[in-house]
Amino acid sequence: MTDINAQDVKKLREATGAGMMDCKKALTETGGDFDSALRLLREKGLAAAQKKAGRATGDGIVYAYMHRPQPDYPPKLGVLLELNCETDFVAKTEQFERLAKDIAMHISFADPQWTTRDEVPQNIIDDESAIYAKQAKDSGKPENVIEKIVQGKLEGFYKERVLLDQEWIQDKSKTIQQVIDEARSSMGENITVGRFCRIRVGEGKDA
Repeated sequence: MTDINAQDVKKLREATGAGMMDCKKALTETGGDFDSALRLLREKGLAAAQKKAGRATGDGIVYAYMHRPQPDYPPKLGVLLELNCETDFVAKTEQFERLAKDIAMHISFADPQWTTRDEVPQNIIDDESAIYAKQAKDSGKPENVIEKIVQGKLEGFYKERVLLDQEWIQDKSKTIQQVIDEARSSMGENITVGRFCRIRVGEGKDA
């Protein structure tokens, strides 16, 4: 039997946020291989996160992020974000507030228009689809591939405009949805984005 030392267990716990016993079990199952244990815990954690996704999120915080172009300048851009969880116990944690800050900073940079795909009005989807179809047809694409081209471009549209589909600015290998899934796993509760508002000085004003 592989000897699992406390240092490896601690290291794995810090990397995943999983419990000590879960970390020890994962290391045991993988023969002490840290990378394999890490992958195993993440797979289990993300699976568990999906189960939590349907639970009600009646608690949470409102987080305000203010961006200054330079330290001695007044703020020129602000984001107000509602991040929800299930209990005030999680809402009070530094980890939850840090997640709210990360998402608010992302919104300040990426400027999403909607939180989920379901929020995108159907008339906008129809208009975008018509534009993509015309572009494909005008470029000489055959009819049988135009629909696939439209779907592919719509995916790109969602990744650009929908918060949960966007690439996370801190790690482009993850979407915001994946960041939230990982947080669900490590915090043990369902977490959802409520509302958000992004305001930049001068935007929306007539020239």
